[in-house]
Amino acid sequence: MVTSGPVPRCKGRSVLKSGEASCKLDCLEHRARSFETAGKSASMNQPSQPSPTRVVVLGASGFIGRWVAAAFSDAGAVLWCPVRSPETAQPIFDQLGIRASVLQIDLLDRPSLWQLLGEVRPHLVVNLAGYGVDPRERDAALTRAMNLELVEALIDWIARHSAADRAALLHAGSALEYGAVGGDLREETVPNPTTVYGQSKLAATRAIAAAVERGELQAIVARLFTVYGAGEHPGRLLPSLLAGVGNTQRIPLTDGHQKRDFTYVGDVAEGFVRLAAMCEAGTHPVMNLSTGVLTSVRGFIEQAAPILGIATDRLGFGDLGLRAEEMEHSEVSNRRLTETLGWQPATSIPEGILRTLKAGTRHTAPA
Repeated sequence: MVTSGPVPRCKGRSVLKSGEASCKLDCLEHRARSFETAGKSASMNQPSQPSPTRVVVLGASGFIGRWVAAAFSDAGAVLWCPVRSPETAQPIFDQLGIRASVLQIDLLDRPSLWQLLGEVRPHLVVNLAGYGVDPRERDAALTRAMNLELVEALIDWIARHSAADRAALLHAGSALEYGAVGGDLREETVPNPTTVYGQSKLAATRAIAAAVERGELQAIVARLFTVYGAGEHPGRLLPSLLAGVGNTQRIPLTDGHQKRDFTYVGDVAEGFVRLAAMCEAGTHPVMNLSTGVLTSVRGFIEQAAPILGIATDRLGFGDLGLRAEEMEHSEVSNRRLTETLGWQPATSIPEGILRTLKAGTRHTAPA
């Protein structure tokens, strides 16, 4: 079933709320025109007349999805956000100032999904829907359905249209696609995922890359790493630290030696908007959206503790063992991203934590 609220009005903001002046609304406006006029390629600097981009964001009520939806809203796109529960999602969107049509839809109901896409005729579909990140999400069939079969349905719908009328696809990939591999993580690295989640995400990435190769799709997969910020699931690292603020109890932690590419969620959202202007430009279909800097979990905690007012003697390093799916890896290369965009995530860990505290009262964890 598809139900719709009022269509939002585009206010035409010219710059991302948290972005730099170089990422302007005309990047998105040019995306809209490129679908209207066959043979014209995107350009970040080409002068343009305002033409609102129609964007469908899947997974918009989730942790990362809400930030991405807010970034596109701030950039002036006209948004449609299909969700499971509009009653739960609408307050989140209102708090963030997201201007969107909020629709109730089961994303795994292919006819309903295709009906929505056919009615909206989006220029861009942004897919952040997924299943399996939360340790409690362990249904293998649902993992495959949400992470692969949904993507196959999107590819199938897009490929049915002529090249001039096709929506572009911007899809959230995962570090867990790489799995048990050695050396730096580059997009050319041969992956070896060891989890059902990582395997399903890799299968989706390969399906997208194959459709691009066949000329049926214009798309980019943005592989995400350790994203943090307001709205994370309880039990993740930063929410666990935040839960310990204001009391004197010891906080159980792992030894913290594992290293991660910690990326602030606001930077990820900005990266998605920037990548949206590049989907049809013949760029590589897979990119690591990362800082390119590794920090140990212990290092993250030691930077967070004084900001949060947590005494060091309350940090229970070694109280917890590592999860079976913990991934060990070396540096994450973001060279492809920086060469394509001339930009990379740059929010430091202390600044990201401060921004999380500032935004925290406006965010709830994903439903």
